[in-house]
Amino acid sequence: MDKIRYPIGQFVANPHFSKAKRIQTIHQIADIVNSLRDVVSRLNDDQLQVSYRPGGWSTQQIIHHMADNDMNAYLRLKRALTEDEPIANSYREDLFAELNEYKDMPIEMSVLLLEQLHMRMITLLNSLQTEEFQRKFKTQALGLITIDTALQRFVWHNQHHISQIKSLKDNKGW
Repeated sequence: MDKIRYPIGQFVANPHFSKAKRIQTIHQIADIVNSLRDVVSRLNDDQLQVSYRPGGWSTQQIIHHMADNDMNAYLRLKRALTEDEPIANSYREDLFAELNEYKDMPIEMSVLLLEQLHMRMITLLNSLQTEEFQRKFKTQALGLITIDTALQRFVWHNQHHISQIKSLKDNKGW
């Protein structure tokens, strides 16, 4: 079950995150939406409603979750840059996924949101000085983390969900 839930493994931060690796990771943000579009391009409405694992979210719920998560991550980033070690609010992602919006709204709405949000995030990240990546904020899941760690987690989180969708497609032969 763990391989199904975490097809690329659980998140592990790189404690020796170099400037070159940071630049590479920022570039990966630009690829997220294209990868997502590629993996869902041939799925029909019924396939979008299939859960990737027993008790897990449907592909449609995953995509809407990705948009919500990335909006939250973007606001956390901006708060870390403008406040001294702020407490980054979380949200009940499980309850968000049960809202009618997640069931009724076409996935393209969230894909477009991700596309625009990622452009803003890339612009902001590219404007930062090296020392700004060491600014910190507090999260419920990871405790006190740097922007560098948050950046790694951001890319991992998106790749994690795209991999869940890919695994579902492979398992179903779609």
